Amino acid sequence: MVAGLLTVGLATLAASVLTGVAPSSGQPAPIAAVGGAFIDRTPPWLKDVAIATFGTNDKRALLVGTVVVLTLACAAIGILTLRHLVAGLVTFAVIGAVGVAAVLTRPGAGPLDALPTVLGTVAGLWFLNRCARPVGTPGAANPGRRWLLGGAVGAAAAYAGSLLGGGSTAAAVSRDTLARTPLKGTKLAIPAGADLGVPGLTPYIVPNEDFYRIDTAIVVPRVDANDWRLKVTGMVDREVEIDWKSLQSKQMQEALVTLTCVSNEVGGDLVGNAVWTGWPVRELLAMAGPQAGADMVLQTSVDGFTASTPLAALTDDRNALLAVRMNGEPLPFEHGFPVRVVVPGLYGYVSATKWVTELKVTTYAADVAYWTPRGWSPTGPIKTASRIDVPKAGAVVQAGTVAVAGVAWDQHTGISKVEVQVDQEPWAPARLAVDASIDTWRQWVYEWDATPGSHDIRVRAYDAKGKVQSPLEAPPAPDGATGIHVVTARVQ
Repeated sequence: MVAGLLTVGLATLAASVLTGVAPSSGQPAPIAAVGGAFIDRTPPWLKDVAIATFGTNDKRALLVGTVVVLTLACAAIGILTLRHLVAGLVTFAVIGAVGVAAVLTRPGAGPLDALPTVLGTVAGLWFLNRCARPVGTPGAANPGRRWLLGGAVGAAAAYAGSLLGGGSTAAAVSRDTLARTPLKGTKLAIPAGADLGVPGLTPYIVPNEDFYRIDTAIVVPRVDANDWRLKVTGMVDREVEIDWKSLQSKQMQEALVTLTCVSNEVGGDLVGNAVWTGWPVRELLAMAGPQAGADMVLQTSVDGFTASTPLAALTDDRNALLAVRMNGEPLPFEHGFPVRVVVPGLYGYVSATKWVTELKVTTYAADVAYWTPRGWSPTGPIKTASRIDVPKAGAVVQAGTVAVAGVAWDQHTGISKVEVQVDQEPWAPARLAVDASIDTWRQWVYEWDATPGSHDIRVRAYDAKGKVQSPLEAPPAPDGATGIHVVTARVQ
């Protein structure tokens, strides 16, 4: 067992270190590659379970799970090898082949990208052969060292393998350079009264470190902005490519936009509002000249993720941006540095591509995006929704005036009214915060005269056209959840 831990641990570490130092590889270490391949093949129901269970920690849970499975496999290989040397070596070679296949199936991977994993596997086979020899025979490993190295390296190397290869000093330097670069363009003023300041209510602008993260990248890509390119292809009069320097020369604009994940459950927190800084996508598309008949833009990320965005949503007057800053700071790596797409009015899975590298002008009939064959709608327009932030479900509050508060959203349409219902009483209007943009959520508060006992509190919102949100309960798949958010609070 210890022999297996030692062997696989050292092999994983060797492959990961080689991946991290390999010039211009750009591919993840073996464990991360296996995790990425698993995510790409995950059925929608399992993805929903993962997000519902782990939330924004779903990637970390997958990495931990991968390491646990690898550790168990290590122990089994060690036992098998001591009993049947050839069978153990063959099993280890098969695991190495899985790692090679995972690396080669990653977007943009070539034969040389598999070399670190191949070399790591060869090194592992050599170690395993030595560890399996009886003590005292030529070339056999010392048993004390097996235990020492097996425990320390087997676990540490597996975890390190999930991290190495995903970082880039050059990427960090390019991000720091942007942080010191003055912003070109006008700065957005957020009107007074957009944030009600109610204790416990989600702030109008969500800090970067608190903003939800949902994507398919098992290891966050670290892209050097100086190497970044974005090309426009497909049904266009002329293909266009811009680099980081040319993008920085454009007139940037700031926009308030609320992003929502289609996996967000009723009352969920996979939604956030921020100030995004970037260049309008429509101006780049205008340079390419979309052709008649095109109705979709297939966005592609550096990690191979794709999103199917209606062409109209990227060419009309909404604030669809090639964003480079988030709340005044360079995009965090987790949120797409150096460049991501932000489109008001659409769920993120069809619009908010991080680390974007290509915009292909095409049709829905000709191309499908990452989530479409997995059972999700190809267009994903936002649905009217509302949430109660305070009091929390199960909270105990004192009798008297209690602030019931939350947020409501319907991006690029706007919110006109929010109502609250306590138990079976008539719906009552809540007070809305100042409307800063139709592309963002609005805070609301209702002053509730709370009486002792247990009470159910509900909320519903109306869009700018006066249409109330759907009370029908529906899951996130295939195009967004619907229903009324309810919390139960006890008054004493």
